[in-house]
Amino acid sequence: MGPLLDALRALGGSAKPQEVSRWIARELGLPPEITEATLKSGANRFHNQVQWARQYLVWQGLLDDSRRGIWTLSPLGWKTHLDEGAARTLFLDRVKIQQAERKQHATTETGVEPNTTDTELPEELQDLDLLDVLKSLPPYGFELICGRLLREHGFEEVEVTQRSRDGGIDGYGLLRLSPFVSLRVAFQAKRYKDVVARSAVGEFRNALLGRAEKGVFITTGRFTPDAEAEATRDGVVPIELIDGQQLIELFHDKLIGVKPKTVYEIDHAFFDEFRRDS
Repeated sequence: MGPLLDALRALGGSAKPQEVSRWIARELGLPPEITEATLKSGANRFHNQVQWARQYLVWQGLLDDSRRGIWTLSPLGWKTHLDEGAARTLFLDRVKIQQAERKQHATTETGVEPNTTDTELPEELQDLDLLDVLKSLPPYGFELICGRLLREHGFEEVEVTQRSRDGGIDGYGLLRLSPFVSLRVAFQAKRYKDVVARSAVGEFRNALLGRAEKGVFITTGRFTPDAEAEATRDGVVPIELIDGQQLIELFHDKLIGVKPKTVYEIDHAFFDEFRRDS
């Protein structure tokens, strides 16, 4: 939690989730065995942990969660610094609050006192269920839904190529940067359970030559550091990389295939005034 607050301060008070994770990994000098480990779903374990740290900071009022896809410090978060001990205390206090709320709710509903001994973080965010759905789609269906995603995010003239004639490119779109400038963009959409290697990014770039001015590689998996380096190599067609976690965020941002759900949390501070005897 402390490094997450430090990251947002260093990045100007707000940043995208992946930017935060990269900053923390770089500044703490985390080795690949930590930053590249995966959950059973194939999602990145380290980024999942960063997301949970973010959620606890939101509950504590240190982050503002009003803008989807952007993590922002609250005024309190700007001036709060957490060491490991303080973060652990914050976590345990929140666990106690949640246990009490679950116990009260279960007692009210069933009259039975529940077992509240489990204080471990869930291994995965519920949002990762969406990733499982995307992985279960047939290849062409995944390409079609990625075309829909690009269209929803501002691309024009989006078309998915015929499966037998794609030549390493799954579709095209036109991205208008201004009334005077536009880019022809090609995309590749691949369902990966694990990592995408540098070679896959290189093969996609070779397919782009003479056919598009920019590429977008979309996957349900994640990219190796070598693949990321290949995507941004100087002097060649640039490629944007969209991994599984970013893909989920893009679907959420435009509410594609998902429905918003309101969850009410008790504001205990509100009731303090009413707990006084006189």
